[in-house]
Amino acid sequence: MTNKPASVEMDEFDRRIIAALVEDGRMTVTDLAAAVGLSKTPCQVRLKRLQQAGVIRGFRAIVDPAKLGLDHIAFTEVKLSDTREAALREFNAAVRRIPEVEECHMLASNFDYLLKVRTADIRRYRMVLGEKISALPHVASTSTFVAMETVMEAGHRRISRKG
Repeated sequence: MTNKPASVEMDEFDRRIIAALVEDGRMTVTDLAAAVGLSKTPCQVRLKRLQQAGVIRGFRAIVDPAKLGLDHIAFTEVKLSDTREAALREFNAAVRRIPEVEECHMLASNFDYLLKVRTADIRRYRMVLGEKISALPHVASTSTFVAMETVMEAGHRRISRKG
């Protein structure tokens, strides 16, 4: 297993910078500085430090999956036949190669992993499940839950400004 990364010391200004960028990652440093109550140079220094420390890992576009024809979401429980470290590493590496798997979480539960799978429709999901997910190393069984409506999703969540 990997060790938990060390947390980074942050003050209120750092938290404000992160919260502002979560809301609008395209804002200029000048606008960011004004939003958090700093002058431009100290804001820029803090931003660079947060990036170098890995707190801010990057910037990306948030797209509307429905407009891309990808509005079918299924959550798939996966139970493995082997949960020794080597088997977990094999599964983890293989699941990362399935583009339809948006998220993969190892859980402490009566199953081992929960996958968030995004496809165009149920037919495509059935193909992904049968040909890709079920063929992953050490998969013993799967169970599927289809989302009827997305109420809140990653990328649209506000970050608390408090520590």
